[in-house]
Amino acid sequence: MPNSRLTATLSAVLFLTACSSGLFGGSGDSEDTGHSNQDPSISLGDIFGQPGKGGAPAHTASNDNGGLGLTLGDLLGYSGGTGQALVVGDEPFAVRVGASVLAEGGNAADAASAMYFALAVTYPVSASLGAGGICVVHNPEGRNRSIDFLVRDPASHGTFGVPGTVAGIAQMQHAYGSLPWARVVSPAEALAAAGFPISQALDARLRGAQDAIRLDADLAHEFLDESGNVKPAGTVVSNQGLASTLDAIRMQGASGFYKGAIAQKIAAYSAQQGGGPSMPELGAYMANDQSAQSITVGQGEIYLPSANVGAGQFQAKIYPQLLDADGHPVSDLDPAVNQALANTMREFGVANLPQDLGSTGFAATDGAGQAVACAITMNGPFGSGHTVEGTGITLANAPSVGQAGLASAFLAPAVATPPDGSVALAGAGAGGPTGTAAIAYAAMTLAGGGDVTKPGDLRAVAGKMPYDTVNVITCDNGICAVLPDPNGHGLGSIARQ
Repeated sequence: MPNSRLTATLSAVLFLTACSSGLFGGSGDSEDTGHSNQDPSISLGDIFGQPGKGGAPAHTASNDNGGLGLTLGDLLGYSGGTGQALVVGDEPFAVRVGASVLAEGGNAADAASAMYFALAVTYPVSASLGAGGICVVHNPEGRNRSIDFLVRDPASHGTFGVPGTVAGIAQMQHAYGSLPWARVVSPAEALAAAGFPISQALDARLRGAQDAIRLDADLAHEFLDESGNVKPAGTVVSNQGLASTLDAIRMQGASGFYKGAIAQKIAAYSAQQGGGPSMPELGAYMANDQSAQSITVGQGEIYLPSANVGAGQFQAKIYPQLLDADGHPVSDLDPAVNQALANTMREFGVANLPQDLGSTGFAATDGAGQAVACAITMNGPFGSGHTVEGTGITLANAPSVGQAGLASAFLAPAVATPPDGSVALAGAGAGGPTGTAAIAYAAMTLAGGGDVTKPGDLRAVAGKMPYDTVNVITCDNGICAVLPDPNGHGLGSIARQ
């Protein structure tokens, strides 16, 4: 595996596809297919860059390609397909999973769901099965939804939060996806069981979280060597307990996590360790599927998390500060975004945040016009740092535990559309307030007719904190770009549909 990131000029690949003609310029519901036990047709070869029987190869753009090679077609923008089937995120193997699902005929909701479960394996520092998050879904018929499945405080007032991601992702995929449920879970299960090489993306986060890893036997077993040091990038690791948990989720849906043997293990462990989710709390967890919050800019719309959650409230304060009296973006966005962020943080009383809030964001679009952007958090790197024995589930911190509980306020998934309802931007900031502001900067730049096709175009506030990330897909004047975080080791990929 290469140890150096690709140069910035190769980090974004432009795709000449059937995208919108600008952010603010002048077909049916997805089937809820429910549960399926059929074997998946996505193989580990697909994930690791060796096309399997199920789909065409996905082209990639990367800051750390996880061992995947770029082809001449990648660099010249060859997509090999007719639609904008694109994925982007912080961890390359999870992104590759999303691209494989798109190549299998899945839609954006399927790809985002599969990426989340893969992240639970390949990027558990921010996306364990014990995490929570928010997704914004734009459907081609014009429905725009905000699905929040945040970690919740347990009634016991313990340190372990009630997990939300499995419930939220299941609800989203069943409502808006098109593939059988088994197909979006199986790639992650295969990665956990067969093993995967530690990417540079994960390696960077592991080295920043060594203290938490050393204090948990399961994390230490997976990620530390015999000398107690973090295993280097390229080392193949696996997690059989997590594979078993994912098997139960694949076979039984969310019930396989929130009820039965796994829920019993979570509840028993939490009680033993001083308090956390109980069996009734786990069994009663429900995600919230609401109308997305809409911000009008010119003749277009930017869709954000619902104003009923802190993340939606935080973002809703930033965007109006970036508009002139006519509702168009201000002319000088760089200082305006930084000032808007400072004003909003002051209004919300935010100061002296931890460097790493244990969060990640990713996005997917498909050729039919659906877009999904998600942001996930553990409320701190590896959350509580406690893994339920034999399950591979590292529990997130409860929101009320310390400043890391503020992480959910800085989950910033967003989708922007011009008047025709096509997708001009799908992306997510995560990890802190500068990730939120970077998404606003990208959306407003496009709205003002600016260019967002290179990683440097996210320059306004991205990268000021080491673990605040922003990953976006943009389409403008028939050109689409996937932009992994310019300071990270992520991946952007296109799949043939």
